[in-house]
Amino acid sequence: MAALSPASARTPRVLPGFGLALGITLSYLALIVLIPLSATFLKAAGLSWDGFVNAVTAPRVLASYRLTFGAALIAALINAVFGLIVAWVLVRYRFAGRRLVDALVDLPFALPTAVAGIALTALYSTNGWIGQWLAGFGIKVAFTPLGVIVALTFIGLPFVVRTVQPVLEEFDRGVEEAAAVLGASRWQTFTRVILPALLPALVTGFTMAFARAVGEYGSVIFIAGNIPLVSEITPLIIITKLEQYDYAGATAVACVMLVISFVLLLAINGLQAWNARRRSAAAA
Repeated sequence: MAALSPASARTPRVLPGFGLALGITLSYLALIVLIPLSATFLKAAGLSWDGFVNAVTAPRVLASYRLTFGAALIAALINAVFGLIVAWVLVRYRFAGRRLVDALVDLPFALPTAVAGIALTALYSTNGWIGQWLAGFGIKVAFTPLGVIVALTFIGLPFVVRTVQPVLEEFDRGVEEAAAVLGASRWQTFTRVILPALLPALVTGFTMAFARAVGEYGSVIFIAGNIPLVSEITPLIIITKLEQYDYAGATAVACVMLVISFVLLLAINGLQAWNARRRSAAAA
């Protein structure tokens, strides 16, 4: 009996072949990502080197870098801790109102960011429900860098929960039982058995929350107060320059944001890949 040729032995594909699918993919990414980002760099290239340096290193701009990336990092770390706890409760426990809590996690996705900013400002201002209570302890949230962290934490929580939750649902509970039989305490079981399995997903959620926070604008401008050198974020600097028709200066700052964000995300993804290789080597 004649052997089937390689072409006839192939599994039929529903989507177009590799060549056509790759062409569509690259064209789509070029239109949506590469061309707009390239235009940003080309517009910034209209500045001289001295003009570019002056635009991106002005004291007001440097202060916005520190606030934007610092607040985004703190908010992502907070979400990494509490997002893991929220995902754990939703997966491991059954209680009244669980579906409601699960739906509330996605609220920052559906809620317009400007609405979130107004709501947070109303809550955390000195005469707000929460702000007036905190004011008694000398803590001011609205119109301070702390308010920026609160807003970025709010919009970043779903990224961590929704990344960790499916991994936790698929985790083999038998591994935990085996650890308990071998004499491991609950803390040892969590830190040495469960957490290593969740770590790649947790790092991914942290990365997504951080990236989302760096570019956030709508929910921050209301609660931040936008005080120069104090609570002014970099996206607002870019908007301000655009309103002043300083397009080259705006794109110069945008290029710096883009490069720093790309380097940080590359470093975090590299760390995640290294951790995955380390775990594979340990399993082998």
